[in-house]
Amino acid sequence: MASPERNKKILLEMVKQPSNDHCADCGAPEPDWASYKLGVFVCVNCSGTHRDLPAISRIKSIRLDFWDDSLVEFMKTRGNAAANAFYEKCVPLFYYRPQEKDCVVLKDQWIRAKYERREFTGESNSLQQGYSSGLYEGILWKKGKDNKQFLKRRFLLSETDFTLRYFTKEDSKKPKAVISMKDLNAVFQPEKIGHAHGLQISYLEEERTRNLFVYHDNSQEIVSCFNAIRATRFAYLKKVNPNARDSDLVPLITRSSIKEGYMEKTGPTQWEPFKKRWFILNLTDRKLSYFKSSLDALELGAVFIGTEGHGYSVREGQPKGSRSGRWRFGVTLETPDRQFVFLCDQEQDQREWIEAFKLVISQPMLPQVEASHKR
Repeated sequence: MASPERNKKILLEMVKQPSNDHCADCGAPEPDWASYKLGVFVCVNCSGTHRDLPAISRIKSIRLDFWDDSLVEFMKTRGNAAANAFYEKCVPLFYYRPQEKDCVVLKDQWIRAKYERREFTGESNSLQQGYSSGLYEGILWKKGKDNKQFLKRRFLLSETDFTLRYFTKEDSKKPKAVISMKDLNAVFQPEKIGHAHGLQISYLEEERTRNLFVYHDNSQEIVSCFNAIRATRFAYLKKVNPNARDSDLVPLITRSSIKEGYMEKTGPTQWEPFKKRWFILNLTDRKLSYFKSSLDALELGAVFIGTEGHGYSVREGQPKGSRSGRWRFGVTLETPDRQFVFLCDQEQDQREWIEAFKLVISQPMLPQVEASHKR
């Protein structure tokens, strides 16, 4: 007869092991759930997707549910390390592996790709064709440049010339835009875009960032599109950096911001009226971009942020004698060229922005970033 307390103790000891003490799918610490069909320990968030796959995975709480002796013995023979060695055997280097804080669609499709479709076991290379072939073509809903309406647009991604094109008509041969992989970035933004599958594609146009906001109703399709972009961008980086290690290039494929949100900004004399702007701070290229609103297509301006050794610093508050705005919580950013003054609506926002600026300033500059800034 099964002993609930004994089995619970065994599971709690198993989940402390180095390979099991983080979620098998997103890496979240201290997972409290386990799939007794797959033999993996997972977090509460990933357990939701596992529940949607009853033919593949069955979930129990390791603390609250009853575990039969046979199930515990099965878990002993498996574990996260053994399972991932099989289910993640052939994950392409460019493929995005979701982390704990990533959006639901990324984690959901990662789990389905691993266990349901078994895309990474090496059993069939055809399972990765949607994002590994060097060519992607699909219809996405794209937000209009000057309005909130989303319209269907055809997108064509090619590794041959390292470009992403989109067309205003499905049968059109003349693209509305041809986007180079050189400065392209893609990141999921479901809250900002207002759709669970919302993807933001950014690129440089005449030295200013331009944003495309797109989505697809099918979650597998939008994640395949995202990873196809990553595959093409990775191929581009390898071509222009032939001597670089893959491990150095992978973090550069796509970049997430470390902080986004509204602040008020004044001008160089600090007596210009404060204007509310949407700011995006990126760690990789050390760039603070600002837009009129969160869904604006075109960047209004940008501030490069170097290191303390190059004359950059940040502090709480605003300079004495400077103009006041509607918001009260000031942030002063010092650069070699000028002093930037921002105002936040909440003290929490002020603290988060200061910490984000400090993080960028504390990081050494990558050689390619420093060279690009000097140009």
